[in-house]
Amino acid sequence: MFVDRAEIIIKSGKGGDGAVSFRHEPFVPDGGPDGGNGGRGGDIVFKADRNLNTLMDVRYRKKYKAPSGEGGMGRLKAGKQGENLIIKLPVGSVIIDQESGSFMADLSEDGVEFVAAVGGKGGLGNSNFKNSKRQAPNFAEAGTQGQERTVLIELKLIADVGLIGLPNVGKSTFLSVSTGARPKIANYHFTTITPNLGVVELANTSFVIADIPGLIEGAAEGSGLGHDFLKHVERTKMLVHVIDASGSEGRRPLDDFKIINAEMKQYSERLMKKPQIVALNKMDIADPTGEAFLELIDFLKKNRIEYYEISAATRQGVPDVLNYCAGELVRIDEDEQSAEIDEKSFSDQSLWMKVTRIEDDPDYRVVHISIDEEGNYVLSGKQLEKIFNSTNFNDVGSLTYLNNYLEDGGIIRKLKARGMEDGDTIKIKDFEMEYIDEDAED
Repeated sequence: MFVDRAEIIIKSGKGGDGAVSFRHEPFVPDGGPDGGNGGRGGDIVFKADRNLNTLMDVRYRKKYKAPSGEGGMGRLKAGKQGENLIIKLPVGSVIIDQESGSFMADLSEDGVEFVAAVGGKGGLGNSNFKNSKRQAPNFAEAGTQGQERTVLIELKLIADVGLIGLPNVGKSTFLSVSTGARPKIANYHFTTITPNLGVVELANTSFVIADIPGLIEGAAEGSGLGHDFLKHVERTKMLVHVIDASGSEGRRPLDDFKIINAEMKQYSERLMKKPQIVALNKMDIADPTGEAFLELIDFLKKNRIEYYEISAATRQGVPDVLNYCAGELVRIDEDEQSAEIDEKSFSDQSLWMKVTRIEDDPDYRVVHISIDEEGNYVLSGKQLEKIFNSTNFNDVGSLTYLNNYLEDGGIIRKLKARGMEDGDTIKIKDFEMEYIDEDAED
């Protein structure tokens, strides 16, 4: 089954907690703190793999979590780092952050990697908190939480030539006689419901052709399978527009040409800039003197559009189309014709979303203040919660560290500005503590 869209939840590993430990060795009279640091959490990494051609593997597994770092140990031993979780995707996969809708990366080449969620930083052991006043710190730092986000993955096929046209005009037959591909072929509309790829082998060159199905009138507005498959046209370097020259479906061939080009233009103006030639198919049953046929020929000549009269069923004219494509591909500047999304080329990694650690987020140090129904002052924030998780509430030094954070960060001042008075309650997560105003009158 061809799957070209998947939505998954990814979460990088949590950093390991720092250790609280003291030296207890014979003949060492002044055993001090020797707690080691926690290990870094594993990253979530997407990697392009040319051996994959569908998103089937990630479609049915909704959540991915990288291993967390191990906690620190005594004797200054650091915890083991969490291994990165590598998720392999087909070449041509585009990664989008669902919450913001921002493009994160475009895996347009085999082996390209992108870190989509950075592992949490390991916490410091108690050995790092020793100073001249605090000789035996009985607390350590908790590791940073990993990043969690929902990402949308879309696969946009990468092909040199895209076959476009209305249903049942002979695209699948053209693909089958031009390449080794064996798409399902029958005289029904929408027989092809997934894109098919094939490789054309000529004397001195080869190139990839993609049969882009699902294009009908209204495709750019989402009718039929239009939105699902118009995106694949973006990846191609040139287009072969297959038209039923016989009018066997009861349509005028010129109308077919105009319908498809109107849909591509509405979807993206850039699609119209791709080189496009016309393959007038079913010439074995067409009337070359008919009014509808001559109308199309006159239009193509006036607009200087390259065209070939072919019959995919009998292979008439097919080699001429393939040879023209081979020569045209040599002339196309690959850099200018690379896949573009929202007018940006994501093959340039400098345009990819930069994913940083949680502590590098500007919002990391922000402390949010709210008042619950009972009138308690509730504090929340990423850095605050990390320090809270590191606090040993049975140790005076650890509590002092938390208190200094609230004082030095201006949080107590902001609380007092919100109306907090002596005896009021401050809540952090599930923990409650009473505020004592040392400047209040007895």
